[in-house]
Amino acid sequence: MTLRIVEIFGPTIQGEGVLIGEPTVFIRAGGCDYRCSWCDSLHAVDSAHRHTWLPMQPEEIWQQVTDLSGGRPLTISISGGNPAIQNFAPVIALGKPTGYRFACETQGSIAKPWFADLDTLVLSPKPPSSGETTDWAAFDACLAAAGQGPTTVLKIVIFDDIDYDWAKSAADRYPQLSLYLQPGNPEVDPDMPVETQDTLDRLLWLVEKTTADGWFTPRILPQLHVLLWGNKRGV
Repeated sequence: MTLRIVEIFGPTIQGEGVLIGEPTVFIRAGGCDYRCSWCDSLHAVDSAHRHTWLPMQPEEIWQQVTDLSGGRPLTISISGGNPAIQNFAPVIALGKPTGYRFACETQGSIAKPWFADLDTLVLSPKPPSSGETTDWAAFDACLAAAGQGPTTVLKIVIFDDIDYDWAKSAADRYPQLSLYLQPGNPEVDPDMPVETQDTLDRLLWLVEKTTADGWFTPRILPQLHVLLWGNKRGV
């Protein structure tokens, strides 16, 4: 079998969510069932870029990962696009016996059995500003597929007040999941109507909004990679 791979890069740090700051090698898969209005990785989403995606065998992928990491186990993040379109079970099976840890982020629109083999599953449903609509039945199927295997968390990107209210409603649906909120990346849609177009000011806006509401459930985080490198590809 082959997998459509956009890029494999690292080691660098995870820039967001529950594993923020953790040394990581990224495997970015090609293809997505969503077309979010503010997507920051269209090179992994839009079929116009399909000619740049490499068909790779799991063994080829794993060789590149071990070359990058020097054979020293660390976290491997499977991202996209939506990596759930493809079957990453063989890649996980190659790395787990030697101590590598696996994380995956997906919007929760497609459930796969290999979710149960992960160490961390980040479910990131897309708020109204994305232009997409969450299928909560599909989301529930992702939770069921993961079962008790990985640590499963909820992560939501916030661009405006409507997204914020939607995030509160989504969090109420899944009180058992740890919740991470982060402001949207102004580089992908600088016209979004929040306080300013500066990343840190957006973060401050979100912190002040949650604390003023007395909403103490979520952890508020920046996109650390955006602060460090902007929207540069491959970091």
